[in-house]
Amino acid sequence: MIFGAILAGGTGSRMNIADMPKQFLPLGDKPIILHTLEKFLLCDKMDRVYVGVHPDWVGHMQDLLERQVPQKERVTLVPGGGDRNSTIFNIVDKIEADWGQSDDHLIVTHDAVRPFVTLRILEENIEAARAFGACDTVVSAVDTIVVSENGETISQIPDRRLMYQGQTPQSFRISLLKRLYQSLDEEEKAILTDACKICVVRQTPVRLVEGDVSNLKITTVSDYKIAQAMVGGQVVD
Repeated sequence: MIFGAILAGGTGSRMNIADMPKQFLPLGDKPIILHTLEKFLLCDKMDRVYVGVHPDWVGHMQDLLERQVPQKERVTLVPGGGDRNSTIFNIVDKIEADWGQSDDHLIVTHDAVRPFVTLRILEENIEAARAFGACDTVVSAVDTIVVSENGETISQIPDRRLMYQGQTPQSFRISLLKRLYQSLDEEEKAILTDACKICVVRQTPVRLVEGDVSNLKITTVSDYKIAQAMVGGQVVD
């Protein structure tokens, strides 16, 4: 089976424009997270969609589902963990509690605040995860990448042709992701920045899937203004 995993466990502290996590801010005529959820529900290859929500906001998300999501029976809410990977594995635990363990289970993990993900990206993630076990959505770097070890002077300028910017989804065969994560010690777990790094630390290949520059992550107020313009909504000051 194929499971969506929308990660909405954060509180959006970098936005500082509202008293709610950024995934619940309005984007056009609905909250950001509902735009994202709708894309997953439109993908007919997705059997179920699990949403990892900060424990304090599960009730709010449930209310949104009841009022605004016609296909709410395909959606399961899961309390998020203390960090990104904890939320993913809370979702994995719930999937396996609901559907059992299987080497055929795939999980498509995605930021709740990337509402412009396309069906093409979702479907290519599913196919890549099925064929290769793990994949990451990326776009080629268009600007020169500068590395500075001290934050003051340039240490190196890598070949831009080898550089990519990571997006989401990141998708996996669940059994592979669990096995690799369980093999890590606490020191290795502490350096994880995302789920794909679990594979990289264990030298397991991660297939690249072409993303899209429109698949932006709404992290700052500037991102929010761009996203509002993209949907024709009211631009915030």
